[in-house]
Amino acid sequence: MAEKLTPRATDYSKWYNELVINADLAEHSAVRGCMVIKPYGFAIWEKMRDALDKMFKDTGHQNAYFPLFVPRSFLEKEEGHAEGFAKECAVVTHYRLKVNPDEKGKLMVDSESKLEEELIVRPTSEAIIWNTYKGWIQSYRDLPILINQWANVVRWEMRTRLFLRTAEFLWQEGHTAHASSQEAIAETKQMLEVYADFAERFMAMPVIKGSKSESERFAGALDTMCIEALMQDGKALQAGTSHFLGQNFAKAFDVKFTSKEGVLDYVWATSWGVSTRLMGALIMTHSDDQGLRLPPMLAPIHVVIVPIYKGEEQLATISEKIKPLMTELKAKGITVKYDDDDTKRSGWKFAEYELKGVPVRVAIGPKDLENGTIEIARRDNGTKQTIPMEGASQHIQQLLDEIQKNLFDQALAHRDSHITKVDSYEEFKKLLDEKGGFFLAHWDGSKETEEKVKTETKATIRCLPFDMGMEEGKCMVTGKPSARRVLWARAY
Repeated sequence: MAEKLTPRATDYSKWYNELVINADLAEHSAVRGCMVIKPYGFAIWEKMRDALDKMFKDTGHQNAYFPLFVPRSFLEKEEGHAEGFAKECAVVTHYRLKVNPDEKGKLMVDSESKLEEELIVRPTSEAIIWNTYKGWIQSYRDLPILINQWANVVRWEMRTRLFLRTAEFLWQEGHTAHASSQEAIAETKQMLEVYADFAERFMAMPVIKGSKSESERFAGALDTMCIEALMQDGKALQAGTSHFLGQNFAKAFDVKFTSKEGVLDYVWATSWGVSTRLMGALIMTHSDDQGLRLPPMLAPIHVVIVPIYKGEEQLATISEKIKPLMTELKAKGITVKYDDDDTKRSGWKFAEYELKGVPVRVAIGPKDLENGTIEIARRDNGTKQTIPMEGASQHIQQLLDEIQKNLFDQALAHRDSHITKVDSYEEFKKLLDEKGGFFLAHWDGSKETEEKVKTETKATIRCLPFDMGMEEGKCMVTGKPSARRVLWARAY
């Protein structure tokens, strides 16, 4: 069993790193800045992926796959896009190695194998996809195109943290093409709603929806919409983005269509994505000093059953007695693990499954056999109760629903208690250091003011929230007129 985690109050960053490693979610790889996602961590990601994939398909999207490599000239066609990703790109310049004859086994770049055009390892796929769409689109009859891709991408990072920021990560990226701006904007909004629904319903993580400021937009987008979540340490995390790209990429790659009226025009575009960063969000939204607390909707194991016994005969009796309950649970779609591993003590198992965030733990021992009962422990609040084995499957099913709701309610209470309205820059800086969280404050709309706050406090505008109306006031920094409050926070 792993050692106890560093308490969150002592060192939140250290607690996070220890939890990811000790709960067997991921580890650092031999390639600097990259990670190995271990089976338990990948099982959670698969649950996320499968739920999102169904939501995408339910809204009319199809999956496809595009190349890992993007010709450099493609990336350079959209000026803002190229500038936005230039510092993060990994570049392939040669296609062959050779062995140095003077140093056995030492591999060198073959100077004669230089590529005619350098290839960028995919940081995002707008360029390669819109070059492809040019061959797919001639008429309004070819639209809309609603494509999603599950893939890996590379964005070279100097400072990395497992799941939150790595040089290579897994994600999905949607790329759609439309006949009108209205249709593309509607798609952008729809996919943001899909992300928000997933975050709140599956991850039990409340989010705030809004638009990014111009400085924070995706490179090449006319508008970026986002969902922002608040972590336990008072920092924000951008959990998903949906971009209205206008006709920028269609113009860059000369993608035109003939409308119903016979008019030739450029296609309208969107792109949207979430990544394995959601794993970090899941951990930091719910987990405690004992380990993970997983919402049942995403838990690889819903229920673990631990027999407490002496000798093989007693184990055999318990195993036989528990079979009907396991059958009933599985019939309800509840995943069950029966841990009868005789190389580990029950106390070790209890701690291990607590660390891994299994929502419900069932224990059954000799007294339970006599009484026809089982002991149930909830991971979300640590409570235990002894109940009759008869009817236990229905009770556990209800319990899982309660745990899902309880985790959301706890996260929502924490988020709402850390949203503060401020009117002065001094108050903002003071409270930012003292308690963190989200701050609603007036902003004069200038990039200069936004940059000043970022430089002096490391806080950024997370979004212009959709659910807040216009409210005239004065910018907290400059005192200039402001039409609305925006959401500020320090962020991951």
